Amino acid sequence: MTSENPDKRIVDSQFRPARWLRNRHAQTIYPSMPWAWRTRPALRRETLELPDGDVTAVDWLADTDSTPDAAPLLIILHGLESSAESAYARMLMEAARDRGWRCCVLHFRDCGDYRNRLPRRYHAGETEDLRFFLKQLEAKRDTPQNPGPLLAVGYSLGGNVLLKYLGESRADTSLSAAAAVSVPLDLHECADALDKGFSRVYRRYLLKSMKSSVARKFDQSTAAFDWDRAMNARNFAEFDDAVTAPLHGFNGKQDYYDRCSSVRYLQEIQTPTLIINALDDPFMTPHIIPSEDQLSEHVTLEVAENGGHVGFISGGPPWRPTYYLPGRILGFLEQFAARPGM
Repeated sequence: MTSENPDKRIVDSQFRPARWLRNRHAQTIYPSMPWAWRTRPALRRETLELPDGDVTAVDWLADTDSTPDAAPLLIILHGLESSAESAYARMLMEAARDRGWRCCVLHFRDCGDYRNRLPRRYHAGETEDLRFFLKQLEAKRDTPQNPGPLLAVGYSLGGNVLLKYLGESRADTSLSAAAAVSVPLDLHECADALDKGFSRVYRRYLLKSMKSSVARKFDQSTAAFDWDRAMNARNFAEFDDAVTAPLHGFNGKQDYYDRCSSVRYLQEIQTPTLIINALDDPFMTPHIIPSEDQLSEHVTLEVAENGGHVGFISGGPPWRPTYYLPGRILGFLEQFAARPGM
């Protein structure tokens, strides 16, 4: 495991891909295969009523319902069009449970199998729901003695949300530490990357899912955006300009990407934070890797040569692969998992 050097903000990852899975697209696609991670932990659903009258869902790991409040609580933020059912979320929940931690997945609005009320969805810069959820947790922590620390992990879009939140909040956060994986730090660059080569396969798949989600929620008469432009969008930039921006108060995709790219917030982070990105991630390019002077002293950016997008399969046989991320993430976070005052 890479050790954190406080004098070095960007470190080389010790991750090495499995010999049978070196291609970046194979690393990206393989974890989504049904045999790649077979177990499905039992989840308990809670409804989170939001201040604006909307609603979303929090899935709690049922196995940890009886875990004492003094144990760390890990909050997971999922990626684009994803949910608690994703393999990366399930494997991290199980790894946290095995350490005796409590765990939950905070869903973005209208994600998974849960529908929100208002005529909006989610986006890469929506930090208010996370902020509200953390305040709710803090209010509950006033009751038990010696409550455990709050920790957070974000994947892909969820990582962007988490980093933006940390930068906005600076010292005003209840999180003791955080980690973010495969983060689209520059939304402009990532939208362009998905228009090239084999990455267009991911773009096609995700756009189809996003259009289906929009069509499930709106129709031509109820949409607060140009319906034809939305349904005919050929890439992320066109979809975000037609749908994401007007739904969430941005002046077009340029304004959305400018204001929500988490690279703008990294200097302001005051919470111990680990970012793990791969240079061969097909959702982005190496150009998104920031320089050390763009990072605060509290941020460690681990850069891997390989790993794809939220892949990082390091070994084992194809029918029982070994994953690098759960151990690396929790190994970092457990440094900050002692109860306050200990």
